[in-house]
Amino acid sequence: MLAPVMFSVRNLARPGLGPLSFEVAAGGCLGVAGPSGAGKSLLLRALADLDASSGEVVLDGTRREDLPAPLWRRRVCYLAAESGWWADRVGAHVPDWPAAVPLLAALGLPEACRDWPVARLSSGERQRLALVRALVRGPRVLLLDEPTAALDPESTAAVERLVAAHLAGAGAALWISHDAAQLARVAGDLLRLEAGRAVEAAA
Repeated sequence: MLAPVMFSVRNLARPGLGPLSFEVAAGGCLGVAGPSGAGKSLLLRALADLDASSGEVVLDGTRREDLPAPLWRRRVCYLAAESGWWADRVGAHVPDWPAAVPLLAALGLPEACRDWPVARLSSGERQRLALVRALVRGPRVLLLDEPTAALDPESTAAVERLVAAHLAGAGAALWISHDAAQLARVAGDLLRLEAGRAVEAAA
């Protein structure tokens, strides 16, 4: 039996992108590939309603425009390649610290990082902590923009396992990566972009 479609995109367009149409079922991950400047990050930002776009985006039967933007962004959560931080300490960015503790352990981070100054974080720590603060909000769809670009192989594998657990819980994801081998591991389908348009993936 096929998994029900949970995330449906029809004729999504904005300057430099689209129109694009695709679906991601519950438990599915759509890989997004293409050269720099192809529109991959523009796509994720449009899906998260961070940039204005046209077309229809539907999650669990609810259209994007029928939800307040903050609620939509909790359900369809964008993790930028370079995460933003607005407070001095890590813990201020995580709304449910007890829920974060097992996620931190899964990513090789100590519970004591709650008190770390954001200014001392490495690029890799920022990437892993950004994933933790997203997951504790209970998103349905993760929009991942090169989430392991700054990580070593061990930490990369830990992130992949954590996202796989999200998918196993009937979540979904879109995953941008320049690493074709990674996309082969994590994604069931592939969307390749060039100049903002979908193109056939090479065989």
